[in-house]
Amino acid sequence: MSSLTSHRPSLVFLAITLLTFLAASSAPTPLYHLYQQHLDFSAGMLTLIFGVYALSLLAALLTVGSLSDYLGRKPVIFAALILEMLAMLLFINESSVAWLIVARTLQGFATGMATAVLGAALLDTDHEQGPLINSLAPLLGMACGAMGCSLLVEFAPFPTQLIYWVLFGAMLLQALLVLRLPETVSPIAGALASLWPTLHVPAQARRALWIALPVDIAVWAMGGFYLSLAPSLVRAATGSTSNLIGGGLVAVLTVSGALMIYGLRHRAADKVLRLGAMLLALGVALILGAVHTASLPLFFVATLIAGSGFGAGFLGAVRSVVPLAQPHERAGLMSAFYVLSYLAFCIPSLLAGTLTRTFGLIATTDGYGASLIVLALSALMVLLLQDCTRSRATSSR
Repeated sequence: MSSLTSHRPSLVFLAITLLTFLAASSAPTPLYHLYQQHLDFSAGMLTLIFGVYALSLLAALLTVGSLSDYLGRKPVIFAALILEMLAMLLFINESSVAWLIVARTLQGFATGMATAVLGAALLDTDHEQGPLINSLAPLLGMACGAMGCSLLVEFAPFPTQLIYWVLFGAMLLQALLVLRLPETVSPIAGALASLWPTLHVPAQARRALWIALPVDIAVWAMGGFYLSLAPSLVRAATGSTSNLIGGGLVAVLTVSGALMIYGLRHRAADKVLRLGAMLLALGVALILGAVHTASLPLFFVATLIAGSGFGAGFLGAVRSVVPLAQPHERAGLMSAFYVLSYLAFCIPSLLAGTLTRTFGLIATTDGYGASLIVLALSALMVLLLQDCTRSRATSSR
């Protein structure tokens, strides 16, 4: 039996479990306007509810992100699933803004724990497919969560509960199946010391991380804005009240990103990074055009292009950095990478939510979009200059 065949069941299980966590992370997005109507809170409070998820996720990455390097992958995956199931029960029983904040906080911590350990376990299981799945699963998961929730809200009963029951059932099954998962790491001493907040980037990966970081920041900042405010933005700009629009936009953003990742999986990382920066700048510019022309079709076209930039930028960053780690460094490096990514995911969107109180949603979107375009184009110029420098150095030898 080939190595790939023998590892396939574990690879599939790990990929589906990672996809489930990310689906749960985006499931609340189509429900935000229902929560706003029911609980009567502002766009600023909405981004706070979104932001505590990301901040809690960061706390998990900083504390328990490397824990599976010491305890093994299986117990940490199991613990993350139990925490996520508790979060689903909190969502099902929500009755106030405070309840939502607690649910999102617990969910963020569980997702942060799961993202690091599942990412490392995927790399342990398959060095070739692991980085690709680490790039694809988050985007496909967010698409499934947002679109699946939108469909249930539009066509099924119990709109603020049913999606969480579905996810709870899936996680319960995964918690049972993880007991049969082969362990890929032998436990070692140092687990308690590893809980001290640190960012561990191996020396051999640091230069690659700094080069990829500007594009990674730009794509995640755009993703955070979309997952928190896109449904509200479309309603404000076009007047659409369909429950499918918000989830549809998130699905287009993430599926186009996933398709771009798959299509570019064999391309050189530096070329993929450059393409991601270009597509992101173009897509965001078109999104701003859609806002000011109140064009729903243009919203979807622009989101398709921006999502392609998201996928290319994310893939380029992952492939530039993650393969440089040694086996015992993988969970720590994945944690550090996602800490930086999720800081870009939550802090700009929290700032945008605060600014909407003063300037309004449309004006805030204009400023946010212009900042992303400048960042993406600046990153593109740095990458092109680096390529020119490398070419001159090669030709002079």
